[in-house]
Amino acid sequence: MTMNEINWWAVLVAGISSFVVGGIWYSPGLFGRAWMKDNNFTEEQIRKGGNKGKVFGFTLLFSLLMAVNLAMFLATPADCPTNCAAKADITWGATAGFLAGIWTFCAIAIHSLFELKPWRLIFINGFYSVVALILMGAIIGAWR
Repeated sequence: MTMNEINWWAVLVAGISSFVVGGIWYSPGLFGRAWMKDNNFTEEQIRKGGNKGKVFGFTLLFSLLMAVNLAMFLATPADCPTNCAAKADITWGATAGFLAGIWTFCAIAIHSLFELKPWRLIFINGFYSVVALILMGAIIGAWR
């Protein structure tokens, strides 16, 4: 695999897609209120707390790193027979994203258990990761 085999536009769109998923996932209409309650956050703390530029900037950076990593796994080696290229499609991309999501879900669960977080919060954060990575993989796989 070489860096030339990666579609960098797909990586960019995939990385940004996690913002869209996160915006929906953590919205008050979906899991935002439960997430805030389980973290003991108030709306005022969310609105006024932290440096938003730093939070969103690092979130974008880490999302792009995740997308690059996933794209590297999905890149087809130059010496791969032609039937290998067929695996790098939307289905394989979504599957690879799901498998990567399982890894991150497990890491989130391990950290959260030691932090004495409730299971509901573990599922909210863990499944966000799974859904975001499935979408990232589908975008990268489809856009090869």
